[in-house]
Amino acid sequence: MEVDRVRQVAIKHALKNSIEHGGKALEGAVVSKVFAELPELKKYAKQVVEIVKEVVNFVNSLSIEEQLSLAREKYPEIFEEAGKKRLQEPKTLPPLPNSDKYSIIKTRFAPNPDFYIHLGNARPALLSYEYAREYRGKFILRFEDTDPRTKRPMPEAYRAIKEDLKWLGISWDEEYVQSLRMEIYYQVAKELISKGGAYVDLCKRDDFRRYKLERRGCPHRDQSPEKSLELFDRMLSGHFGEGEAVVRVKTDLTSPDPSLIDWVAFRIIDTSKYPHPLTGSKYVVWPTYNFAAGVDDKLMGVTHILRGKEHALNTLKQLYVYKALGWEYPEVINLGRLKLEGMILSKSKIKETLRRSRGAISIDDPRFGTISSLRRRGILPEVIKEIIMEVGVKGTDATISWENIASLNRKKIDPVTPRLMAVFNPVKLVVRDVPKDPNIRQLRLPYHPTTQSLGFRLIDVGSEDVVEVLISREDLDILSKDGALRLLEFCNISLEKLSDSIAEARFIGTDLDQARRKGLKIVHWVPARQCIRLELLKPEGLKLKILRGLGEKSLLEFPPGKVVQLIRVGFTKLEKISKESRKVRLLYMHD
Repeated sequence: MEVDRVRQVAIKHALKNSIEHGGKALEGAVVSKVFAELPELKKYAKQVVEIVKEVVNFVNSLSIEEQLSLAREKYPEIFEEAGKKRLQEPKTLPPLPNSDKYSIIKTRFAPNPDFYIHLGNARPALLSYEYAREYRGKFILRFEDTDPRTKRPMPEAYRAIKEDLKWLGISWDEEYVQSLRMEIYYQVAKELISKGGAYVDLCKRDDFRRYKLERRGCPHRDQSPEKSLELFDRMLSGHFGEGEAVVRVKTDLTSPDPSLIDWVAFRIIDTSKYPHPLTGSKYVVWPTYNFAAGVDDKLMGVTHILRGKEHALNTLKQLYVYKALGWEYPEVINLGRLKLEGMILSKSKIKETLRRSRGAISIDDPRFGTISSLRRRGILPEVIKEIIMEVGVKGTDATISWENIASLNRKKIDPVTPRLMAVFNPVKLVVRDVPKDPNIRQLRLPYHPTTQSLGFRLIDVGSEDVVEVLISREDLDILSKDGALRLLEFCNISLEKLSDSIAEARFIGTDLDQARRKGLKIVHWVPARQCIRLELLKPEGLKLKILRGLGEKSLLEFPPGKVVQLIRVGFTKLEKISKESRKVRLLYMHD
């Protein structure tokens, strides 16, 4: 097997894969490409995989600018192809159905403020907003909060949802809160009852269930509209208690789906026990989701509804109201479910996790898929938009990998993110014979290898006879195995003595070409005399690890919220800075 040939082919495909995926090549994809080009080497699969792994690690250690430079120099054909793919036009949405029949297009996003929105909710919000913009129409924000008992609204959610939407770049032309529209629903209910499309049912729940299963109408179904209107007024006056009376929409008694049969449009909720956060105990008769949403879509002039395919049955229910009132139903686009690998999207699971934590974690916990969590994690709003536009308006379920989100985010933030060094699991390394030359002892290092506008920081390794630095125990293993290495942007060293707690090495030069000729591994480090303590919160799946280490003092100069790249660790976000105690806390974003 020609090792050099395999390595060259692997480098070519690793560069192409990395440039197309935001600066990080995927080992499995590169292996596949190598075997596709060199199928005769499949019998050497194990050796080939090892070579590819080494090559991928090398390519991923380069910045995207360095990768592009190498591709341009060595493989101009893949540079051009990968570059075009990186710069392809953003995804566009397919035309809205029957858009020409409407004088103005109106879309809406209708969250329930019983919780914060997550990535799955953001999909219909972004798509609906983009369609409204594309057709120069209007976009509506509507809070659907008519269940003060089972899906009790959270007062803080109204504000938080609007903040999340604004952060995503979404603005709205009209805003409504359903709990403030109760009188409108009552008027529509009376109209529906008077036209024979609904009735007040006083049956016990078990009795009605039996009638439904037998496909028979309950005794109140055929009462006159006048009688139902009288009973409805008594409901509104507080005459009935919970479960004693409901308003039902008349549907097809022979429907094969029992849930469609005479569904509940209004029920009584004891708001003295379950007060609504906005209206208190003012109302006791509350519309169900299907009644309030269906009525509002008509009265607000919504022309196109984008919602999850799980709402298909709700569309059928609402059609009975529309038919009875002589209304035309809006166009509906059903979206498949959106899943996010490695993060919690389920509202119920997030709530349960928060409950069990007893206040130890918050809604923006980095393991959650809420918009506030992604914002805290340092994901840009344009990345979320790009992901959702990529998925589009498919009716099939879609799964988004965290790797995909990280790849897009990395591509956007890498050129503008300062790079610094930090060491975890540190070990002291004593370097002897370092020249007293100030150019060697006092380093002026750029924050970014190609973006000079990010500036420089100074690292003073001291004037003592020996220089003490800290490296990771993993890198100490490299030094022990290879006998020499290069300290990034500083000098080349050779090992002289090694113990459990300290290593001693000798300065052998500063020349990078020397390190390349000797094949020295390059490792990051921090000066022992000027380092600061750091704490890194790192989500790993559904676990949250806390890593403690030491970093450059320059970290103290940045404000909270600043994104910095810890070399060979990944992109992080500064969350807490204490200059007095010389300590920072960071949140791991992605590699």
